[in-house]
Amino acid sequence: MMRYCSTRGGVQGADFCDVLFSGFAPDGGMFMPESLPVLSPDTLRSWAALHFSQLVVEVASLFIPTQLMPRDHLEAMVMEALSSFSVPEVVRFAKLKEGLTIVELFHGNTLAFKDLAMTCTVRFLDYFLQKQKRRAVVVVGTSGDTGGSAIQSAKGLAQVDLVVVYPRGRVTPVQEKHMTTCLQDNIHVFSADGTSDDIDNPIRRLFADHELVKAHGLMSLNSVNWSRIMIQLAHFIYAYLHMSGLEGASADAPLPPLEVVVPTGGAGNIAAGCIVKQMGVPLQLVAMVNSNDIVRRTVQSGDFSMAADVKQTLAPAIDIQDPYNMERVFWLLSGRDGALVKGIMEDFQSSHRHTLPQQLHTVLSQAVSAGTVTDEGILESMRRCWEDNHYLLCPHTAVAVWHHYHTPPSAQLNRCYLATASPAKFQSAVQRAGLTLDLPESLSSLDKMATRCEGLEKSQTWSKHWEDKLREKIQSISFARERNVTYYT
Repeated sequence: MMRYCSTRGGVQGADFCDVLFSGFAPDGGMFMPESLPVLSPDTLRSWAALHFSQLVVEVASLFIPTQLMPRDHLEAMVMEALSSFSVPEVVRFAKLKEGLTIVELFHGNTLAFKDLAMTCTVRFLDYFLQKQKRRAVVVVGTSGDTGGSAIQSAKGLAQVDLVVVYPRGRVTPVQEKHMTTCLQDNIHVFSADGTSDDIDNPIRRLFADHELVKAHGLMSLNSVNWSRIMIQLAHFIYAYLHMSGLEGASADAPLPPLEVVVPTGGAGNIAAGCIVKQMGVPLQLVAMVNSNDIVRRTVQSGDFSMAADVKQTLAPAIDIQDPYNMERVFWLLSGRDGALVKGIMEDFQSSHRHTLPQQLHTVLSQAVSAGTVTDEGILESMRRCWEDNHYLLCPHTAVAVWHHYHTPPSAQLNRCYLATASPAKFQSAVQRAGLTLDLPESLSSLDKMATRCEGLEKSQTWSKHWEDKLREKIQSISFARERNVTYYT
């Protein structure tokens, strides 16, 4: 039976249900499987013809024991979750000129890749809540896309209240409307006068209060939640099956490699890619970042240090200086050394800077390469892709595709680029590139809808104030639910 442990070594033996209902582990770390299944070449070849939804079932079944969730229940939930996507294949490949292949992950309800894992994870959550006749209060901090995806997946669920906090003025109008136009009684939205990294600090302290977590069923749907990462494994494997040349390779030949270029912020996708590599899939990972380049500096020089400020860029969902999923990467690549990871992360969280040990940095730089793209580089990629292909990129995907134009792929190595959002969500960036697009009705109609959110203002004691206000909200939600009364009147 698959068991889970903390990256900081203080927790072992947790099951999938324990992990699903957690935020950070009790010792401050992040949950990971105690061991990873290895995918044989025969297994990969047997998966080659699977629909994406069926592949998600195969991957998830490796990590969710049937004792907790029978296979037919898992399959029904995944199929239902992904049935709402706007294209029948769920994930689509756009094969453009000069070997440029885009893996479109954004065909869900909020037009972002977060919908893939979020829709499945929320159904898992609802399944166990109903089975156990319990409630949960979910707290989510977002840099833009996670909040809307969580809201669209969880709205109206009887067993769940969702508290979402987003950075005011640092998300696009569409991202904001995907959050504030949801008026269901179980959705509670805050706009904070700060950055997404500012938001993470009080939320992390809330999860460190074990009495609060236990009393109110507190949990996270950020990518700190293992289930989000688990579902993301599938799109790396799916890309490999379709783009590596596996089908044409001889059965007795080594598996062909595939380079996957990933726009990177919180590093959840990069963590998923590293896990898939350790499961035996020969991926070569490239993490591309915007001007918030902590991941690039960490990979290239071992400098795991925050800059003085989070820079506001044209790719706001990756405007992040605290890429918390790097903790999972460090744990994997250090040989699962919880004591080492605990020291790294505690030093980083207290001083906001750390120099990786030489051995870990060497392994990291062999596992992942990285690059940085400025706003002008983002606009350049968007224009050039349109001129060459009449294909419109979102600014985050443009961060990845910049690598194509400045480091062209070789004939010996297949490569693809993850498209994490639709350009329709980023009208301002599209206009700055001198391009145009017609908004789909699902987005233009948001402007006509009523909105609701509460503010978190900056002050001298803002972090403590935000923590107290969120704590009060969590407690008042539980008070209302215990008395079976409507929260908003």
